[in-house]
Amino acid sequence: MTPVSFGQGVGTNADLAPTGTLRIGLIEAPSPGLIFVSRAADGKPEGVTADLAADLARTIGLPLAVTLFPNSGAAAAALQSTTIDVSFMPVDATRRQALDFGPGYYNLESTYLASAASGITDATQVDRPGVRVLAIDGTTTFRASARTLTHTQPVAVPTVAEAVERMRAGRADAFALSRDTLRPVVRQVPGSRIVTGGFQQTHVAVAVPKGRSGALAAVTAWLDDAKRTGVVRRIFDVHGFGGDAVAP
Repeated sequence: MTPVSFGQGVGTNADLAPTGTLRIGLIEAPSPGLIFVSRAADGKPEGVTADLAADLARTIGLPLAVTLFPNSGAAAAALQSTTIDVSFMPVDATRRQALDFGPGYYNLESTYLASAASGITDATQVDRPGVRVLAIDGTTTFRASARTLTHTQPVAVPTVAEAVERMRAGRADAFALSRDTLRPVVRQVPGSRIVTGGFQQTHVAVAVPKGRSGALAAVTAWLDDAKRTGVVRRIFDVHGFGGDAVAP
């Protein structure tokens, strides 16, 4: 990777990692994806964002400490309280008020996983009275689902694992999540399907606490360079996402 320029007159490492260690928050799920990580046999996180985190730490030459969170809302809260320095998460207007975002690395569509019993095949069919919808608490997907549904509303659950458990037990009809993340989930809920259509288009980006201009400049320069040189593309490919485009 080419050297990253962080701008003039900025104490970049101090702004990005005030403790001297780069504290990155990642989001855990049963299966890794383009946002979520899972735990390998040795307990270490694995997935696209785990590799992005390692590349960022290596590029700026700081030790890395990873904290796993059950959902992106919890990671966003940790960024706001500055108990972590960096994370990767979908962007929406609510989050932009509280955090600063660098470039996106993936464009996502939010949609639904529907149970076999529901008979739902299209996203528009979810919006009916009595349809039991789940979404992860504090996320852009939860907010978008709540905003676009008029005849029913999503119920907040803390993790993907709990949503899968409820779907498998017949306690929910639909689960709102990004389409790419639902691909492994559909295999965990017998008879379920990912519906056609969606209800939100956004991008997944690198995030830092609000007001840290040096930190924002650092992660922006790093991710722009990682996309330009093909690092992000290679990470996608290694984790089986060869068919997914890196955001321009």
